[in-house]
Amino acid sequence: MCGIFGVHGHADAPHIAQLGLYSLQHRGQESVGVVSIDATGQARAVRTMGTLSDSLAQELARIPGVSAVGHTRYSTSGSSTIENAQPVVARSKGGYITLAHNGNLTNAAELRLELEEQGSIFASTNDSEVIVHRLARSNAPTPSERLADALSDVEGAYSLIVAMGDTLLAARDPRGWRPLAMGRLGDAWVFASETCALDIIGATIERDVEPGEIVAINANGLQTTHPFPARELRRCVFEYVYFARPDSRVFGGSVDRARRALGRRLAQEHPAPNADLVFSVPDSSNSAALGFAEESGLPYELALIRNHYVGRTFIQPTQAGRDAKVKVKYNAVREVLAGKSVVMVDDSIVRGTTTRGLVALVRGAGAREVHMRVSSAPVTGPCYYGIDTPSREELIAANSTTEEIAAHLGVDSLGYLSLDGMLGAVPSGPGGFCHACFSGDYPTPPPTDPDKLRFGCGC
Repeated sequence: MCGIFGVHGHADAPHIAQLGLYSLQHRGQESVGVVSIDATGQARAVRTMGTLSDSLAQELARIPGVSAVGHTRYSTSGSSTIENAQPVVARSKGGYITLAHNGNLTNAAELRLELEEQGSIFASTNDSEVIVHRLARSNAPTPSERLADALSDVEGAYSLIVAMGDTLLAARDPRGWRPLAMGRLGDAWVFASETCALDIIGATIERDVEPGEIVAINANGLQTTHPFPARELRRCVFEYVYFARPDSRVFGGSVDRARRALGRRLAQEHPAPNADLVFSVPDSSNSAALGFAEESGLPYELALIRNHYVGRTFIQPTQAGRDAKVKVKYNAVREVLAGKSVVMVDDSIVRGTTTRGLVALVRGAGAREVHMRVSSAPVTGPCYYGIDTPSREELIAANSTTEEIAAHLGVDSLGYLSLDGMLGAVPSGPGGFCHACFSGDYPTPPPTDPDKLRFGCGC
């Protein structure tokens, strides 16, 4: 999962991209980059490991540009190195190609091997570079047609922002796995993974880029095409459950409203009538916990305090990183918890290590009983479409019963939201969503490479 941002036709495009990426920082903290394109088509890249910083902002302030493409990286693949940071920039026969990608290509290994046999040399281990090489090889007459040509045999999930010459393009795969919104800022057009990135720059939200659509913007204005055969919608339900910010709208619906509905449904399916209070594992579970409290009539309390200078634990690339950050990320409020029977609401349990540590923290603050409630179904399978859910062997719900998980976590009771309940609670549900990591219903064949992330997306 990554955050992507693009702007075209603004005199201060690099600064606009920088602001947009601040609002997308939650989608990836491994690396960040901005590529600025000036009026002559010259592309200049600024990339760094980690998050947005003052030094990066100062560097961007010295770069002119009327268009810009930005990216925040959370890797589902490829090593965590500057070579895998995005946006990708390449010089081709038609000028510079700049690309930012959110998603995962399930046939990346096959496409890469084919390109290498034809003489292509790759500079990274992320699948986004596969698309760049295919763009460079295309002889289609227009940027929009070149992108359609490059994506013609691509399988899997992609939301893309691409700059070629004086044209900025945005595209989503035909199943619509990953969100991508478009808006206006004066005479400029802007694109972003989430609408919160349009809010920060004062842009007017126009609509989502549609599944299977390619939008092209240049001196001739905006043109849109739908070059791919229609596919059954498979929007990622985990965007509503965990990834997107609650102040965003993704797939046309409010993330906050969706999470509150998930929490209300969870309270209906797994009430805790003898509990004294409800609290969330902040921040992604706040809205779901509010929904649980509203439905159950229990008071909502702030029982865990999060250190906001520590990144999201789930999207740390290693278990050691996750363990270390849990220890410094949260602290319990003893005055809220001591002697109480509490409902602890989280959005998901993946490996269980973070949750077990939090339960111990809550117990240590004096909670009498801890009732764990999860506002999604059990995660039982890996994701091949842009989320770093690990192999089945590492997923606690794939290998243990609910009772066994409760014992492992050290809670008095554990309740997961049912799959039907989860899909019924999200906007425009229950159809049109990908829930493969919960149900095992994969819309595409898994990658043939036994290491599914060997050439996976740089995001």
